[in-house]
Amino acid sequence: MASAAGAATSTPNSLQFHLPSRKSTFCPLHLNRTRLPRISCTAVTTPPAVSSSTGRVFNFAAGPATLPESVILEAQRELFNYKGSGMSIMEMSHRGKEFDGVIKKAESDLRSLLSISDDYSVLFLQGGATTQFAALPLNLCSPDSTADYIVTGSWGDKAYKEAQKYCKPNLIWTGKSEKYTKIPSFSSLQQTPGAKYLHICANETIHGVEFKDYPTPAGKETVLVADMSSNFCSKPVDVSRFGIIYAGAQKNVGPSGVTIVIVRKDLIGNAQPTTPVMLDYKTHADTLSLYNTPPCFAIYVTGLVFDDLLKQGGLVEVEKNNAKKAGILYDTIDGSDGYFVCPVEKSVRSHMNVPFTLRQSELEKKFVEEATKEGMVQLKGHRSVGGMRASIYNAMPLAGVEKLVAFMKDFQARNP
Repeated sequence: MASAAGAATSTPNSLQFHLPSRKSTFCPLHLNRTRLPRISCTAVTTPPAVSSSTGRVFNFAAGPATLPESVILEAQRELFNYKGSGMSIMEMSHRGKEFDGVIKKAESDLRSLLSISDDYSVLFLQGGATTQFAALPLNLCSPDSTADYIVTGSWGDKAYKEAQKYCKPNLIWTGKSEKYTKIPSFSSLQQTPGAKYLHICANETIHGVEFKDYPTPAGKETVLVADMSSNFCSKPVDVSRFGIIYAGAQKNVGPSGVTIVIVRKDLIGNAQPTTPVMLDYKTHADTLSLYNTPPCFAIYVTGLVFDDLLKQGGLVEVEKNNAKKAGILYDTIDGSDGYFVCPVEKSVRSHMNVPFTLRQSELEKKFVEEATKEGMVQLKGHRSVGGMRASIYNAMPLAGVEKLVAFMKDFQARNP
């Protein structure tokens, strides 16, 4: 125990004991009244090393995830007094002129990034992509309608299971038996005649499987629907191939709190009668995403990210940067003589989420701990699959990936 003169020297993950410096009164005739000094304990941990002059680490989290530093700094500058309004963006009315400009510019910039035509509505909603698992069948199906699902990972599986409450979904392919490491040949799919939609998860965050192309629905009236949460705005996409694209912003284009839905206008207005008002796309399309108070600050930051992506040269340039980062990381894994292993079939490996394991699984905890000390955080894999996962979204700089691969090579050399 520490002495009354001061606390013991701290070590990583230790406790410090703090004693007051004043002397306590001792009376030998009244021992039961002796006043003892109060002891307080403070946990002491070693913070990760910072990775740049800004004092920030390289954050490989799957979401909420790293944001562009320029965006964070701009939000910081404008937080207290937004553009001379005398208010923070977090304080102002969502029906005021200032926020009206924010949400309109965010939509306009997103339309520019993805070349979204006027045939589509862009909605800024709440509830995460998970809420859309229910909204989709409620808006596109009757209780007896069919819908096809291709399940390439955990999120596609959750979407399929939720749809069972509101329509009659068909699981036309699942990669579960092969631990979600591949995507099927589109020609081999047995689609359901008359299905209202064909659903895919364009990038599986947990398992690191990404569609490089998209299937074409077999039915004339069947539309393609995609959950693009973890690769949204990471590359150009032909929106006209889809009936609906939806994405939680917190992985690639903003903070948590806002969900973006791009929906073809002719698909709006046919929701099941029991559809909650907040899940009916018509509710939000008719009110320009202002039916109730939207997640104003999240929309504002997402708009800053869209503006930043345009300044980078648009999604063609963004895709080039992402491909370069992913190539460096996968080359390091594949060139390690089996020391590091990525289980995903090479043709469908994600450019956003890179899962990998160590040949010696008992070293994985040490790998994560040492990487954290070097300023590379959130590399532990999802609890359902284990191992490691590096999420290298748009905002992850090349320097972050280069530092990670250098660490991987050094770790392998020190732990053969």
